[in-house]
Amino acid sequence: MASTHTPAHPSGSAGTQLLDHPGPFGGPGPFAGPADETAPPAVETNRHRMPRQGRGTAPLLGVTAVAATLGATGFASATPAAAPAVESPDEAPVALSADPGLALAARIQLQADSQRTAAEEQARVQAAQEAEAKRAAQVAQQEQAKRVAEEAEKAKLAAITLPVRNYRLSAHYGQSARYWAKLHTGLDFAADTGEPVLAVGQGTITSAGWAGSYGYRIVETLPDGTEIWYCHLYSISKASGKVLPGQQIGKVGATGNVTGSHLHVEVRPGGGAPVDPESWFEQRGVSL
Repeated sequence: MASTHTPAHPSGSAGTQLLDHPGPFGGPGPFAGPADETAPPAVETNRHRMPRQGRGTAPLLGVTAVAATLGATGFASATPAAAPAVESPDEAPVALSADPGLALAARIQLQADSQRTAAEEQARVQAAQEAEAKRAAQVAQQEQAKRVAEEAEKAKLAAITLPVRNYRLSAHYGQSARYWAKLHTGLDFAADTGEPVLAVGQGTITSAGWAGSYGYRIVETLPDGTEIWYCHLYSISKASGKVLPGQQIGKVGATGNVTGSHLHVEVRPGGGAPVDPESWFEQRGVSL
């Protein structure tokens, strides 16, 4: 059959003929004319043709080439830098927490702070304990000193002293003489008139005044009830009230039934019968 295709150019050279484009699946293109039965198969004709690229393909090839040229590094460099981490008041920056070195340093600092806090607390507790121990020691020392002072005061108050400083013993307990109606009931301290007479111990003066043959007399009662009689006084300095050991209460004289200036002392336990004053003084550590 003869072809009905009208050539676009005069036939004279094969190079001026319009090439038929194959269809999308190897067949004739959409602009192909009626099939020419004398033409060779389409497969043979398309074997030596370069396939044309569509307009939409070129940009993709350009991007592919750029990607091949730049590589992954180029794209990484061209990528915009990440925005810096924003710190919140209560949280560490995300960038820092993601860094193992910074996280380790933070843990070390936290441990150091904890150890320092523990050491400071231990030092504070130790200082408080030392201060309390020191205070307790001071209180104990003060209490000990107070007890010692109280005991010393008690010993002083309980002490027994001699009734006169300058004396000689002129008569002892139990002696007899023509000028005594009976045995001597006391101890005589011969001394000058006006010599101070001292209380032999802590007590209370319960009587003072004229007492007949005893002359002027003072009676002192000790805490245990023992009475001390001071007789033949020249004068009375303390007629009543409490007295301390060694306190002056009168003066040596020669009043009453006497032969000379002296102090007659009697010791009467419980206010009863007299006992030997010399033995009584010696029992209390007072040497005559």
